Amino acid sequence: MSGLIRYFFQGQIHEADHLPPTRTLLQHLREDLHCTGTKEGCAEGDCGACTVVTGELRDGKVEMKSVNACLQLMPTLDGKAIFTVEDLNQGASLHPVQQAMVECHASQCGFCTPGFVMSLWDLYLQRSPASAPLQRKQIDIALSGNLCRCTGYRPIIDAAHRMEELPRQDFDQAGLAAILVSLARNETLEYIYQGQHFFAPRTITELVRLRAAHPQACLLAGGTDIGLWITKQFRELGNIIYLGQVKELRTVTAQNDTLEIGAAVTLDDAYRVLCEYYPQELSELWQRFASLPIRHAGTLGGNVANGSPIGDSMPWLIALGSRIVLKSADGERELALEDFYLGYQQKDLRPHEIVAAIRIPLPRTGKIFRTYKLAKRFDQDISAVCAAFSAQLESGILSEVRIAFGGMAATPKRATRAEAALEQQVWNEATLQAAMLALSDDYAPLSDMRASSEYRLQTAQNLLRRFWLETRADSPLPAAWLNPFAAAGTSSAEESI
Repeated sequence: MSGLIRYFFQGQIHEADHLPPTRTLLQHLREDLHCTGTKEGCAEGDCGACTVVTGELRDGKVEMKSVNACLQLMPTLDGKAIFTVEDLNQGASLHPVQQAMVECHASQCGFCTPGFVMSLWDLYLQRSPASAPLQRKQIDIALSGNLCRCTGYRPIIDAAHRMEELPRQDFDQAGLAAILVSLARNETLEYIYQGQHFFAPRTITELVRLRAAHPQACLLAGGTDIGLWITKQFRELGNIIYLGQVKELRTVTAQNDTLEIGAAVTLDDAYRVLCEYYPQELSELWQRFASLPIRHAGTLGGNVANGSPIGDSMPWLIALGSRIVLKSADGERELALEDFYLGYQQKDLRPHEIVAAIRIPLPRTGKIFRTYKLAKRFDQDISAVCAAFSAQLESGILSEVRIAFGGMAATPKRATRAEAALEQQVWNEATLQAAMLALSDDYAPLSDMRASSEYRLQTAQNLLRRFWLETRADSPLPAAWLNPFAAAGTSSAEESI
C-alpha cells in the first residue's frame, strides 16, 4: 500500500500527503495552489463555475472528461491529470475556445466564463477535423451543467460553433498517456491523514476484504451525493473506501438476455450502452439526468445504492425487472431491485456488503417499455415525478405488467394495484381508465417545494395515459413523440428561442 496522492497538473507531477481525504479539488486549486481561474459558485455541482477537465488512463487510452471540482475529493484524483482554464493559454495566444468566446461576445461579468470554457474545451477535445459539423443538441448537452445569469446562452452557443472555424490546436494525447502510465499503480492506495484512512483498492477481492475489516467506512463512488455531505452538511465521514479504481466494478457485459453494469461504471457510460438497446425509451432520460459533468462522475451503482425516492434510474430499472448484485467476503447475493429498498433511506445491505452490479433485462419481442420524467427544468433538475411502465403485449393482451414511480413514496415503488388492473386485460381505454383509478390506491404522495400531492397523483395518472397513447394498437403516437431530440441539430430549447 502507498500513501501519497500523485497527480499531473500544469506540466508536472504533484505529490500530496498533507491534505484531509475530504478536501475537494476546488479547495485545493484555489486555496493551496492559488489557481483562482476556477471559480466557486454553488459548491454542490449545480452551477458549473468550477468545471475542470480530468484525464485518466483507461485500457491504454486517455479518457478526458469535464467534472465539477467542488465534488472531486483529492485522493480520488490519484494517478490522474487535472486541467483548468489556466492550462489553455499557449504563450500570448488564446486557445480557439477562448478566442471564440471573445469574438462572439460570450462573456459579461466573466464569473461563469472559465466553467463554460472548460466544458467547451471538453467538447473540443472529442472533435477532429474529420468530424461532422457540431449540432445544436451536442452543444446543449455539453453546456447542460453551466449556468450564466448575464450574457445569455445565444452568444455562448455561437462561440461553440465558432471555435471549430478557427485554426485547430491539437492536444498531445500520446504525451499525456506516457505520463499517466508513470503514475499508474497496481496496489491499493491507503492514504492516511490525522488518523482518517482513505482506501482505493484495485480489485474486488481487496475491496470486499477492506469492507469486512471496516464495515462502518463510507463507500464512495462518484461523490456527487457524498460531496454535498461534506460541502453543505459538514459531515465527518470517518474512514472512506473508494470504489472508482476497482477494475471488476467498471465493466459492462451483455450475456444472453441480460446486461450487467458494474457499480462503478459512470452514469454517462452506463446510459450510452443502455441507449444502444433502448434508444427511444431512455435517450431523453439520459440527457435529462443531472448534467454532463455530473454524469461523468456519478455512477449507476451509486444512484441505486443511494436509495433516494427521487432517483431517476430506479423506476425504469424496477419496471424492467432488474436485479442487484451484492458481494462480500462471504460470497454473492442477488435480489430483485424493488426488494432492496425497505423504507426511506433504508436498504437491504448488510454492513460487510457492497453493491457490485446491476443486471438489466434486454429487449425482447412484444415488450413495450417507456419512462418519463417531470421536472421544472429540462436539464439538471430533480424529478417531481419519474414514471416507468413495461409489459408484454401480444394479440392485444397485456401480461407481465410492471409499473414503478419515483417521487410518489418514501422509496421507488411499484404500483401493484394498477398492475393488477392491467394484467391479462385488453389494452384499450377502458382498461386504462381502471388502471388510472387504481393508481390513487397505490400512492399517497407528499407535497413539497417541487410539487403538490394533487399534482403528483394527477400527472402520474396522465403519464399512464401517455404510455397507452404511445403503445395502443390503433393510431399510436408517432415515433417523434417518443424522443423529440432524435432530429439532428434540434432541441426544445432551440425551438423556443
